[in-house]
Amino acid sequence: MAKPNVSKIHGKIQYVNAFPDYKVQVVDAFSDLKVQEVSAFPDRPGKWQIVNAFPNFKIQIVDAFGDFKIQYVNAFPGPT
Repeated sequence: MAKPNVSKIHGKIQYVNAFPDYKVQVVDAFSDLKVQEVSAFPDRPGKWQIVNAFPNFKIQIVDAFGDFKIQYVNAFPGPT
């Protein structure tokens, strides 16, 4: 399966334990996408606003074999 276009994965994100849109693995290096959690304006690649309902994407955190890898950052989010 090809990796998704991670530059399109931004907006309102809900973390789920089942039935995700994508499974992601959190890493410290060699990520596919650098993610910055924001409280408003998740309008650019890598900017995620965490919500409990009505998400743009549902994400499940996994230890291995995710659809792509993310790294949490405080600045400069986006594809790597």
